[in-house]
Amino acid sequence: MSRKPNFILISSDQQRGDCIGAEGRGVRTPGLDRLGAAGVRFSRCVTPHPMCQAARASILTGKLPYSHGVRDNGRDLDESLGAQGLGGSFSKAGYDTHFIGKAHLSSQQTFEPTGRPECYASAKDFPRDWRGSYMGFDNVQMMLRPHHHTRWSEPPEALHYEYWLDADGKGGQRWDLAKQHLSPETAHFQTWRSALEEPWHSTAWIGDRAVDMIEAKGDSPLMAWVSFPDPHPPFLAPRPWCDMYQRDEVSIARHSTLDLERRPWWHKVFVEDRARPIKQGAEHNAGGIDWGQKGELNEAALRDLTAIYFGMISAVDAQVTRILDALEAAGELDNTYIVYVSDHGEWLGDHGLLLKGPMLYDGLLRVPCLIQGPGVPSGRVIDDPVGSIDILATAADLCGIDTATNHGHSWRHLWEGTQSRDFALSEYEVDAMRSAVDMDLMTVRSRRYRMSTDLKTDTGELYDMQEDPDELINLFDDPGYASVRQEHLDMIRSRPADQIPVSPRVGWH
Repeated sequence: MSRKPNFILISSDQQRGDCIGAEGRGVRTPGLDRLGAAGVRFSRCVTPHPMCQAARASILTGKLPYSHGVRDNGRDLDESLGAQGLGGSFSKAGYDTHFIGKAHLSSQQTFEPTGRPECYASAKDFPRDWRGSYMGFDNVQMMLRPHHHTRWSEPPEALHYEYWLDADGKGGQRWDLAKQHLSPETAHFQTWRSALEEPWHSTAWIGDRAVDMIEAKGDSPLMAWVSFPDPHPPFLAPRPWCDMYQRDEVSIARHSTLDLERRPWWHKVFVEDRARPIKQGAEHNAGGIDWGQKGELNEAALRDLTAIYFGMISAVDAQVTRILDALEAAGELDNTYIVYVSDHGEWLGDHGLLLKGPMLYDGLLRVPCLIQGPGVPSGRVIDDPVGSIDILATAADLCGIDTATNHGHSWRHLWEGTQSRDFALSEYEVDAMRSAVDMDLMTVRSRRYRMSTDLKTDTGELYDMQEDPDELINLFDDPGYASVRQEHLDMIRSRPADQIPVSPRVGWH
């Protein structure tokens, strides 16, 4: 009998779809280039949601956000639904299941303790040697504080990474050292060269544990989600990665002017609300800095932000190479499906914006997506619109396992040429408590167009991505595009009618 194939999902956080080597923007990613050369790259893969927690819940369950209940950050996924996803499905099929890195499948900054390991107020209830099960994964090594906009707290308010960082009692010093700026200084408060040496950064920690996992593999097939928290802001990297790109060589946003008057009403309301003082507490705003602010995005700032953002991606890519090498050394590479994806993208100066929110420009909506493995053709690029909600269905199909009902469809049919895709969906319940506006924001990406519409007000935006790739001309109310608008509204309304009530808001993030 042939061996069951392994399946490894590698994810980054807030990585734009155009920020891999194959896209030609100048980001150096030899690991991802190697993955793409050996497999398939999807050039139009979209996130089901532009926020971390909801997007990750969709990757896990294969469901759109309105059907798993996590419609924004700060709303917890039902653990029984989570257990039916990637980890639980493979565990039931006899796989050795692992989660390594940033999960964010539950809220961190909450109003009250939630009893979950990722909650700041509840982490202390999980002993240092706790390794799961969590959301269906039998073995977990996670992070409580994956990003440096948060303050440090001493263990036992910690998970695996923080315990490791603090093994000699110097975790707080290292956390502060990561925030210390090396010269030369940058022109934006959200980005700097980190004084913390590379081996202590989370990217290296996650790579080390992924390699250890592969080297310790037993007789059971392996399923793992290896989740890097970079290049999520604040944008910082240690040497050598912070110096890998010169500020004058990077390709910055082509259109970096804030152009709110040509956009739907919610653009202006959201931007104006973000400019107000901090409202979401000190946990995620260490040092009294409102990390949700974009600050001044002049050319110098954009060049510094982009250069270090690229460096963070290259640092993650180096760990991808290590994972591929470890699989090859263990004799498992040819028997392993490897998917690389990001949870969502980043504006990175597009239209004068930074970070993320309810403006689903291509830099935020589109994510990198590559797969290699047994039977996957090499060097193929597929332009059909797909979504990261397809990962569970694809994994189940390729590995021959059963899963709960979900919205995904296997990619295998695309590279075999037996099916095609016309569109992919994204959805976001924006609520005023967190984001200044109340909206049912639905987005569809077809082969040629991107349309986002608020179903509460029937307002929206429509862009011809072929003729207007920078999304400058809003065609939503153009009478000449009424049929295109209706066609895309029909696509949105074609999603299965299996919505469930929104999960209660338990916190901010």
